[in-house]
Amino acid sequence: MGSNTVHLLVVDAHPGARPLPAHSHKAELRLAQLLDGDGAIGPDGVDRLVATITDALQAAEDKGCEDVLPFATSAVREASNADQVMARVRDETGIDLAVLSGAEEARLTFLAARRWFGWSAGRLLVLDIGGGSLEIAYGMDEEPDAAVSLPLGAGRLTAGWLPSDPPDPAEVKALRRHVRARIARSVGEFTRIGRPDHVVGTSKTFKQLARIAGAARSNDGLYVQRSLTRKALEEWVPKLAAMTVEQRGTLPGVSEGRAAQLLAGALVAEGAMDLFGVEELEICPWALREGVILRRLDHMPTEPTEQAAPS
Repeated sequence: MGSNTVHLLVVDAHPGARPLPAHSHKAELRLAQLLDGDGAIGPDGVDRLVATITDALQAAEDKGCEDVLPFATSAVREASNADQVMARVRDETGIDLAVLSGAEEARLTFLAARRWFGWSAGRLLVLDIGGGSLEIAYGMDEEPDAAVSLPLGAGRLTAGWLPSDPPDPAEVKALRRHVRARIARSVGEFTRIGRPDHVVGTSKTFKQLARIAGAARSNDGLYVQRSLTRKALEEWVPKLAAMTVEQRGTLPGVSEGRAAQLLAGALVAEGAMDLFGVEELEICPWALREGVILRRLDHMPTEPTEQAAPS
């Protein structure tokens, strides 16, 4: 349950093997934008959440799932009525939501990127822009040496800072200043550890930005290398700022549901790449969901091998 979507990912998985996606079921709820003035998810939002989880559980049953790993991120975590929301979800669906902290999101996303690129990638810096937060993690191993979560998600910032369509230049300027000031507070925590060998971007926002900057389409395959340069991003930000939401929705790889958030996401990506001195990053197909699956697999017992009968 993310800030933008509720997504059921069905995988064929067992310890020691690569999780293979078998089915995807998602609904865009935009929970981060449904919070009321007190920071609570309103009755309509909770109704929609319960209904969507019920549909996802039915889809999981139809696909023969043996286990369900339900988790929620920043929209539920930061809601002022989070306990009541989770209680109602549990009462009406039987699902006991695990609400991940921001640091856990960053660590699990880092794990997914490490497994995807392997040890040869060296020191990894991983950036993930969600609907509610920006996660940053850095390290040599599978557990990052530094990990932070900042309230700079594309959905959150769009709702709070960019009310006009197209956005007023003053709104864009104010948001750019806010984003950079917030990221700058965390840069020292990472740069004192050393420069990364490889920089990775995960999440739909980075995938869409890479696509409009010329990266391969998703239909070209999971294993095609995709990257995003800061130069290309800096050229696209003013173009995106001059577009309406409808115009952004016509760009290659940009879905209608995500078009409104693309400018805010681009400002976060540009600010992070600039402040961390990143000229180019590579897009990682795996992110938080895969990290959750991998961590569960790591703690599952392996099947005992059959012993040959003595002759």
